[in-house]
Amino acid sequence: MRIMVTGGAGFIGSHVTDAYLAAGHEVLVLDALWEHGGGRRQNVPPRALFMHMDIRDESITRIFQEFKPEIVSHHAAQASVAIGSRDPIYDAQVNVVGLLNILENAVRHGVQKIIYASSGAIFGTPERLPMNETTPQRPESPYGITKMVGEHYLRFFQHERGLDFTSLRYGNVYGPRQDPNGEAGVIAIFIGRFLAKEGVRIDSDGEQTRDYVYVRDVAAANLAALERGGGGMYCIGTNKRTSVNKIYKELCRVSGFEAPVEQAPKRQGDARDAQFDCALAKKELGWSPGTELSDGIRETYEYFKDALPLSR
Repeated sequence: MRIMVTGGAGFIGSHVTDAYLAAGHEVLVLDALWEHGGGRRQNVPPRALFMHMDIRDESITRIFQEFKPEIVSHHAAQASVAIGSRDPIYDAQVNVVGLLNILENAVRHGVQKIIYASSGAIFGTPERLPMNETTPQRPESPYGITKMVGEHYLRFFQHERGLDFTSLRYGNVYGPRQDPNGEAGVIAIFIGRFLAKEGVRIDSDGEQTRDYVYVRDVAAANLAALERGGGGMYCIGTNKRTSVNKIYKELCRVSGFEAPVEQAPKRQGDARDAQFDCALAKKELGWSPGTELSDGIRETYEYFKDALPLSR
């Protein structure tokens, strides 16, 4: 298949690109390489075509005309909760208007399907755990709102324009290539501090939990969605809750360094717990997570140990 991966130079998108190439597909990566977005030219493998372009650019039509993608895996986004909260107009321009530019061109140029990178942020703070596909959507940030809106547009384009889709609602994705200097991704942030032999900050009592899913497992879900899950929306996680304290202890074990801890107050707006029931993804996509947290953390640590200048 010919597959366009928007945001394919980013953390998750580059792993998705790797998985598509390994399966024998032809891939074009389209990425704006925005300084706050995590896209890096070095993340794009040599076998993939690359186009430096913003998804809002009208000239994207030319890329659709020339490459003729059969599938678009849409990972380009303004993914910072903090930036989206400060500038919700910009957030909507990228995540809603940019998506519409992709969808309109997809219909116009005969794309068969959109695979959409959604987020657990669409749920907000749920009344019950684990969350699943029927959990009410009450997003608490502009980012979560735009991801929810994106899913509504996918339904519209399927019903009115005949464009198939699969939406993947990610838990907390971690792994190699994640930005250790970003606002999100506690595992990457902690690893950066551990390698620099510096202290880490733990908010609240550290017992708040998230559902951490390894990035290569997420890439496998994107691979499964090429052939399955038409019109479906799926939670992609592990159905396990892991505390910040447990991550800290695991990194102490892996690194052999006990980083000093600074206790900080609870961050405003942070949900206490998150957990995703992925039974529907297993049933309809044939997907389930395959990486234990201890193995994923070790692999991620080893990657950053080799990659970060601080570790040399």
